[in-house]
Amino acid sequence: MTERKFTARDDGFHFAEMGEDWWATETAWFSFHHPERRLGGWFYTMARPNIGTIAGGAWIWDDSAHLPWEALYSANYSALPIPTDQDFTDITLPTGVSVKVLEPCMSYALGYDDGERLRADLRFDGVTPPEALTAAGSTFGSAHHFDQFGRVSGEIVLHGERIAIDCLAMRDRTWGRRPENRPRQAAYITGMANPASGFLAVTNVRTEGDHVAYGFLRTEGRNIGLAGGERKVERNPDTDITRRIELQLVDQEGRKATAVGEPVSSIVINRHTFIDINSLVRWDLDGETAWGEEQDMWPMHRFAAMRRAMRG
Repeated sequence: MTERKFTARDDGFHFAEMGEDWWATETAWFSFHHPERRLGGWFYTMARPNIGTIAGGAWIWDDSAHLPWEALYSANYSALPIPTDQDFTDITLPTGVSVKVLEPCMSYALGYDDGERLRADLRFDGVTPPEALTAAGSTFGSAHHFDQFGRVSGEIVLHGERIAIDCLAMRDRTWGRRPENRPRQAAYITGMANPASGFLAVTNVRTEGDHVAYGFLRTEGRNIGLAGGERKVERNPDTDITRRIELQLVDQEGRKATAVGEPVSSIVINRHTFIDINSLVRWDLDGETAWGEEQDMWPMHRFAAMRRAMRG
């Protein structure tokens, strides 16, 4: 992995070091799930300090619907004011998301409040340190990007129903120059069988194939950067949403892993000039059951062209 380390200072905002471009962007994403309910969830925050806006919110979905206006919960705010009297170490945002650092770099109290529709009281405890995820040709541009597996525990109250959460899931933090346009097709894929075993893989889709660009394989409690690999998918002919995924991974020490995934629920999230078809995935990771996500990211025009071609 790269030498850049995530420090306690990085739990806060980085506005002063991101330059004057309007697309200077800082993000924070926390995921969670309830496998038995086939329920996935996100809290997502995107700040653009040079235009003074906060975007994002929360999504909760299961296998009853994949369209955001039919999902269990979908709130994606686009331009609310950044609080000027709070740092990201202890903040309540106008999107409903709240974050408080409990232990720098490792543990966070997470909240969400939208009255009777959705309330959340969760805790993220890292099982790995944050890993730098930056590489040449990164889909995240030149932004600093850190990812961290952890255990998410607590409770959400969704439309009056209390749902206990206890899972292994991913969070990330990014900051830097991140233009609005996302011109390439890519996938961001995670899976974790236990605190010592899992993977993160980012693929770049090209005409010659869908190859792993970077990420890491976690084996025996160690994160080793990926040297390569390949993603193959089968799609639902009615929706073009992924219904089977096969990943072949090779780490920088030569170890290989195979992950075969079955998405159990999905949601389509409109993210500016691209869409993110996000799926909760049950994996067979070399004989171990793992849970994670596939973010199947498409430039809007490419997905539309594929759908038109499928319809003939």
